[in-house]
Amino acid sequence: MKFNSLLLFLLFSLIGFSQNGRVAGTILDKEYDNEPLVFANVLIKGTTIGTSTDDFGKYSISLKPGNYTLIINYLGYETKEFPITIKANQTVTINHTLEASGVQLEDVVVVHSITKESESALLNEQQKSVEIKQAIGAEEISKKGISDVAAAVAKTTGISKQEGSSSIFVRGLGDRYNSTTMNGLPLPSNNPSNKNISLDIFSTDIVEYIGIDKTYNYRNYGDFAGANVDIVSKNYKGSGIVELGTGMGINSNAITQNKFYLQDGPNFHGFSNEGIPSNPLASYNFNTSWDKQGQTPVNSSMYLRGGDSFSFGETSKLSFFLNASFDNGYTYKEGIRRGGVEASQGIAKKDLYRKSYDYATNSNLMANINYKINNNHNLRINSMFINSSSQKHEEFTGVLDIFDNATEGGGFIRRSTFDRTALLVNQLLGEHKFGERTTFDWGLSYNMLSNVVPDRMQNTFTPSDQSDPSSPLIPSDLNQSDNHRFYQDMTDDEVAGNFTLSYKFGKNDDSSYKGKFIAGYSARYKEINFDATQINIGISRTITQPNIDLNNIDGYFNQNNFNAGLFTLRTFRGGLSSPNALDPQNFNGQQIISAGFGAIEYQFTPKLYVIAAFRSEFIIQDIFYDTSLKQGKTLFDTMEYLPSLSAKYELTEKQNLKLAASKTYTLPQFKERAPFLFEEVGQSYIGNPSLYNSTDYNFDLKWEYFPKNGEVISLTGFGKYIQNPINEVTIASATNDISWVNSGEKAIGIGGELEIRKNLIARENFSTNKNTNLSSGLNISYLHTTQDLDSEKVSRETDGLGVAFTNNDSRLTGASDLLINADMSFNKDFSKEKSLTATLSGSYFSDRIAALGVTGKGDLVDSEVVAVDFILKFKFNKNIGFGFSARNLTDPTIERKQDIQNVVVDSYKKGRNFSLSMKYSF
Repeated sequence: MKFNSLLLFLLFSLIGFSQNGRVAGTILDKEYDNEPLVFANVLIKGTTIGTSTDDFGKYSISLKPGNYTLIINYLGYETKEFPITIKANQTVTINHTLEASGVQLEDVVVVHSITKESESALLNEQQKSVEIKQAIGAEEISKKGISDVAAAVAKTTGISKQEGSSSIFVRGLGDRYNSTTMNGLPLPSNNPSNKNISLDIFSTDIVEYIGIDKTYNYRNYGDFAGANVDIVSKNYKGSGIVELGTGMGINSNAITQNKFYLQDGPNFHGFSNEGIPSNPLASYNFNTSWDKQGQTPVNSSMYLRGGDSFSFGETSKLSFFLNASFDNGYTYKEGIRRGGVEASQGIAKKDLYRKSYDYATNSNLMANINYKINNNHNLRINSMFINSSSQKHEEFTGVLDIFDNATEGGGFIRRSTFDRTALLVNQLLGEHKFGERTTFDWGLSYNMLSNVVPDRMQNTFTPSDQSDPSSPLIPSDLNQSDNHRFYQDMTDDEVAGNFTLSYKFGKNDDSSYKGKFIAGYSARYKEINFDATQINIGISRTITQPNIDLNNIDGYFNQNNFNAGLFTLRTFRGGLSSPNALDPQNFNGQQIISAGFGAIEYQFTPKLYVIAAFRSEFIIQDIFYDTSLKQGKTLFDTMEYLPSLSAKYELTEKQNLKLAASKTYTLPQFKERAPFLFEEVGQSYIGNPSLYNSTDYNFDLKWEYFPKNGEVISLTGFGKYIQNPINEVTIASATNDISWVNSGEKAIGIGGELEIRKNLIARENFSTNKNTNLSSGLNISYLHTTQDLDSEKVSRETDGLGVAFTNNDSRLTGASDLLINADMSFNKDFSKEKSLTATLSGSYFSDRIAALGVTGKGDLVDSEVVAVDFILKFKFNKNIGFGFSARNLTDPTIERKQDIQNVVVDSYKKGRNFSLSMKYSF
């Protein structure tokens, strides 16, 4: 009897199921040329039944026969309702094209941001693209509590950030192999030592997403081997919003100091620029004090941002986005700092203990205006001003020079550096369609950058009795630059333009096209000027020097002691009697790149897509220099021919196999070719005019699988072959200067990358908006690199630079064998207006070479590091939100060793960072 009842129940269940009907369709995005709108919400009003559109904008819902109301919405877009009647075994088709909402609707709260910034939307773009792409969007950035672009990029597969600098390494390749753009247009560098601008000066507040091309794209300049990082600024399309936010935080190291010290002069906001005093060699005219100033090390942040959209007629729309923000932060570190470790016994020439007080600011103003003239023409203006500054007050104690200065210890060096960068970016971009086949995209930019180091101060004091480290301190007279003030001024102005014309051909029956011709031109013209003046304070050796009070250094360096002849003032060009003593040491130059490119995109079969491209570039890089070492110029020009190939084969609807191959090049930087002496504590750098470009060959093969919306599993194999690689090395000189050379015939890198993003729990309730989501991400990169090192080659190709490599081959500098990033995020929506998000993320990189060993000395190797961050965000209601972050929870020891001698040359902890924030939207 029970068996028969069960059969009847199953029979009626099957009959009932078979009598269900279905509503299905496709949702398109009017704001993005009617492309499929991914992850739009489709639900049945008054029920918990609903779904989201897939990667192709499609949806399908099974319903019992009856009358319903279908609701379609998308964050920042209009909400549409459709009455439908479902009949058994029939499908009702509802297709619709959504547009962004420009008004506040009565029955729905329109959220200000559009989820084109979301992880899922970017994964959809990655899946559709023929080229191998990777990106991190505003949604993921916010979830992980990332405040700057450098930290955001370091969360992606195969990329790590160099400790103590803003440089990133992509698959083991450092600054010189990477490039940086904003909205596809180049950005200048804010540091003469680097090719790329510091990514940490860009606040993530202005970012819609960050595109990371680790394979060469023919639209980009060919000076590439690692990655091109493209910062895409926010393009607002939603309804009106104004948001105000503030926050405060601490660094565990900084807050526990009895007193936190910085130099005199720079202000809280980081806009200072102390110039060279008038008549600085004739008398003591410095306006700022040598004595350190106490500070309260509490971090703070504030921002104000807003945007709105206005519709005109049926197709025209004007939207704008404004952002103003200020952030600052205090950090402190202390530990061992050694230099000049000799080869035989591993004894350090300099053996010091460092205390470093650091303060950084970042001010940002951005205005973005987008004018959609109609469905075929769009104009965009983007203007941004960034002022970033850093103060570093360092104190070193110990052996200054084991042979002749504080040989038993007790020496003291104080160095205070204020570095300020002001960047103004102006961009005008256009997108135009002429019929259904032809498009024309263009962009123009004019960037102005100023980088100043005003009034860097350095003191060097030594024990009055060299055999007694505890004896009173007196000024060091060993080198003329032991005590000095330094002024640097660099400008980098650049004009650039991109122009691309494309034409579709081979129309199919479904109105799609099999192929596309692309032709384009891009050019950039850069002028750079670098001036530096160092006023050295020469200590008299004929007069008995008084003792120094470290709390009153002004008590020694003053007009009275200058008049008494205790010290003199001079530059590297000479003293007061030298007619050109105050002429700055200078290098300036121009760089011109003019490029043409063409490509064919073609769909050979329903599953096979290929892009074959060719780009040619004519490059001019001229440098003119006038330094205390020499005067002259170095001229350089070359023509580069750059073929590339990309292909995608769709294994299934959710799996792709992608291939990319290309030839590129690597240019030396201005500083690396200018014979200009840059001095740091214990180290000097000088350029090599004989340096020339490297040639790079790149290959990638990637399998990617997209199981569900917002999920991906991918595996990539890659290889790099670099001819005549450029490396930073110590050259044979009295002061062990560092220069740059083409160090060998070749460098090879091969490796693999694994990326997994998975939704572990996804519970959605469309009627109550009480949703729960638990997601995780993991990316792992393994890299093996090798390069040959040839001292004879360097000697043949340079003008007197002697290099004696310790090894005949080596790993690439900056290359970690293993990189791991992992995160887990929990999101709970209590209602439409209240939610909680918690993210735990961690990263690991194995040890890596920082500098190559020479003359029997081992390579300098940075030790492995594990870091963990925790971010918590709570949206209390539609207006108020709170945040808490705890970063660098593991607080690992950052350590650098000279490997053969096994001597630690640098060691410190960064401390843990904690912050609280609040925002109000209205």
